[in-house]
Amino acid sequence: MVAITLPDGSVREFDGSVTGAQVAADIGPGLAKAALAIRIDGEMKDLSLELTEDTTLSIVTAKDEDALELLRHDAAHVMAQAVQELYDNVQVTIGPAIENGYYYDFATEKPFTEDDLEKIQKRMEEIVDRDLPIEREVWDRNELIAKFKEMGELYKAEIIESIPENEDVTVYRQGDWFDMCRGPHLPSTGKLGKAFKLMKVAGAYWRGDSNNEMLQRIYGTAWTDKKALRQYLHMLEEAEKRDHRKLGKEMGLFHFQEEAVGSVFWHPHGWKIYRTVQSYMRDRLEDAGYVEVNTPQMVDRKLWEDSGHWEKFRENMFITGAEDKVLAIKPMNCPCHVQIFNQGLKSYRDLPLRMAEFGSCFRNEPSGALHGLMRVRSFTQDDAHIFCSPDQIISETKTFCDLLKSVYKDFGFEDVKVKFSDRPDVRAGSDETWDKAETALKEATEAAGLEWTLNPGEGAFYGPKLEFVLRDAIGRDWQCGTLQVDFVLPERLNADYIGEDGHKHRPVMLHRAILGSFERFIGILIENFAGRFPLWLAPQQVVVASITSDHNDYAQEVCDTLKKQGLTCDTDFRNESINYKIREHSHAKVPVILVVGAKEVENRTVAMRRLGGKTQEILALDEVVDKLVGEASAPQGT
Repeated sequence: MVAITLPDGSVREFDGSVTGAQVAADIGPGLAKAALAIRIDGEMKDLSLELTEDTTLSIVTAKDEDALELLRHDAAHVMAQAVQELYDNVQVTIGPAIENGYYYDFATEKPFTEDDLEKIQKRMEEIVDRDLPIEREVWDRNELIAKFKEMGELYKAEIIESIPENEDVTVYRQGDWFDMCRGPHLPSTGKLGKAFKLMKVAGAYWRGDSNNEMLQRIYGTAWTDKKALRQYLHMLEEAEKRDHRKLGKEMGLFHFQEEAVGSVFWHPHGWKIYRTVQSYMRDRLEDAGYVEVNTPQMVDRKLWEDSGHWEKFRENMFITGAEDKVLAIKPMNCPCHVQIFNQGLKSYRDLPLRMAEFGSCFRNEPSGALHGLMRVRSFTQDDAHIFCSPDQIISETKTFCDLLKSVYKDFGFEDVKVKFSDRPDVRAGSDETWDKAETALKEATEAAGLEWTLNPGEGAFYGPKLEFVLRDAIGRDWQCGTLQVDFVLPERLNADYIGEDGHKHRPVMLHRAILGSFERFIGILIENFAGRFPLWLAPQQVVVASITSDHNDYAQEVCDTLKKQGLTCDTDFRNESINYKIREHSHAKVPVILVVGAKEVENRTVAMRRLGGKTQEILALDEVVDKLVGEASAPQGT
């Protein structure tokens, strides 16, 4: 007798061993049809798994969030089968599920083309229609190596050769095609459905090593239904239109060039956005009780060795020398802030000390990883460190989270998720220290009323952290802010304060950022607003356009009046039609266009057009000034 406990607490008993598929069928025909896999102790297993002991399980259907990974992994296998059915002498290597899709790497002498993708997509749909059973097999390691070598699958044989001698290997077969895989997989190819699409071909080195052979990687995306697929493809179209690199060029915000790889050349309009964002953050931090500091760009390697960063980040540091010293251009600000804290005797009455710096940092990122403003080598962080006592962690975390949510709201982001990243495999500090830090951060997060999901093993090398993820206007997620609890760095750099008991104590160091880097955050803003910034952020806020030269004097008066009130305003006196002027400034994403003609001059009014609007509003000059001055003011926090 085998007893199966279901999520609702009910128990179903079976005379002998039973599979997940049989459990689903016992519950009902609808669930049997929808079932894709089972979940035992949080881990997905094949629906065909034979259960011989009492257990608790749930049935996985397409409605489950983690079913997507299962579907995408199967889509990769179906794609590999389609490729090998269509093309001779193609070897398969690896094919995992990834965010929003999957890929498979192939060894082939002839590169794939866009036409090939259409053929492969069609064959994949045919394989789905065949509804081939997907069956799990266990092979002896050496027998499978021999089999793959016999088939000419040398890459697969190489992978298996790295597996210990005494381990069996699992294989999943769909029809005549099979591949080595841990699983789990769908019960048949028909369960995959047809909500998938092949996206592109790229080159990829075998095992990611540039010394190895170049393979052909085919990327695809897969979803639970065609509606979700259409939504994703629409999001990609929107993302392409909103690409900050494209808009940055169109709007004249910034550029990059080979003489300074990974560093931004900010143009006047782009630098205006940058200064507006920085000024806003400076005001918010001052109001929140932060003191602003500035620290050196180059620091002796000894400090980085003492802090532990030399061992962890050396390969990403830019190094220079002077007078027999090895200097590193700083990749982060943390050790330098401890040096300021260490100047003079600190008392418990000085805590919490909130120390902020708009610190310029440099990291030697691989050239292949650079991506516009989103990934650069030279950047500035809205960085700060809070030195506090252990019993202040909860209150400081809550205060910081309130500030962070308020800042995000001012920039138009209200959908924020939180991830809790715990200890990585390579880390500084003892397990006892990490236990203390993780417990403190969890308690503080709960006190702040934040819901979070676990991001295992992704903490900083000196402490656990919270990651704050923003969702933009088209549904993409961006990890921006962080909060890290650090007991390690104050210990390594000998930071201390005199407690109420008269003895020395180590402060806790809370590493925190809200925007992350200004460069990346501005890139996110450009894409979120599609270049159509709210008035307070827009680099060029108003253009006053005259209909004819007879109206230029009044147009100049309007512009001068707005400038005196702090707005960024330009005039357009060109000998062009007013419709041409409006079109051109709309294309440049100017939020407000004020048109003046004979009536406006006579009545001391303006015709105001909003970006994207199809109508105009006639307003008195004083009225439009009051309206725009209010809109152009930076938010004060909500």
